[in-house]
Amino acid sequence: MPQSSSTKKHDQDSTDITGPTLKSQRTKMVNTSDDSEKKSSGKKLKELEVGVPIVYGNVAFWLGKKASEFQSHRWTIYVRGATNEDLGVVVKRVVFQLHSSFNNPTRVVDNPPFELSESGWGEFEIVMTLHFHTDVCDKPLHLYHHLKLYPEDESGALSTKKPVVVESYDEIVFAEPSESFFARVQNNPAVNVPRLPPGLNLPPPVPIEDFDRRKHGDTKDHPLSQWFTNFSEADELLKLTAARQQVQGHIARLRRQLSMVDGQHQQLKPASDL
Repeated sequence: MPQSSSTKKHDQDSTDITGPTLKSQRTKMVNTSDDSEKKSSGKKLKELEVGVPIVYGNVAFWLGKKASEFQSHRWTIYVRGATNEDLGVVVKRVVFQLHSSFNNPTRVVDNPPFELSESGWGEFEIVMTLHFHTDVCDKPLHLYHHLKLYPEDESGALSTKKPVVVESYDEIVFAEPSESFFARVQNNPAVNVPRLPPGLNLPPPVPIEDFDRRKHGDTKDHPLSQWFTNFSEADELLKLTAARQQVQGHIARLRRQLSMVDGQHQQLKPASDL
């Protein structure tokens, strides 16, 4: 059985489950394909960008009574659409690089959903390399995720019912997309596309390899979807509004405190002048 290199190992009674840990960023990709590839994909659409929101991370379950010294957790590492849409329209394959102690540490997933499951006892960094379809981008994207098996809170006991979930949000931005790429994804729910400039007409979409024959790879009905973080725009707006209100309330309290201090200073001033 594979074993992972541990950077953190806890006693069974010293930890408790925790909620998702979130990180967010925005990654911009630029295609550097040669002239022959440009001709097959059509010309580039200048000053346009296509955004693909993704989430990557892991879900880890403690095995409880079935846990052994080298098999304490069952975990799944994945790259998914931020709203659980099928990423296969953009991503061709994902290569997962595990710790060298695993059998066959380089795992290639050619079809969505882009994920793999393993078991082990230690935490380590996993490199996920995203390869895109030829009309999307010729450069791969490397994502780095530290596999988490144990929660940060060490106040309780491990649980077999609720997993440790650690996810990161990223929006992959493709600058100056090709015509064929834009035509394929302009109505796809996994992709954010801008409006076309007036007078610009796109050619019919060109089929990319065997994508149309692939199975659907969305994660809406995924067995782990109940643990996935919701990254919808509505939720983000609500969080921003709540944060803004909290900041405004904090500023108002500070102003009141400053006003009180200033009033006390004014009251003390005549006495100090005597």
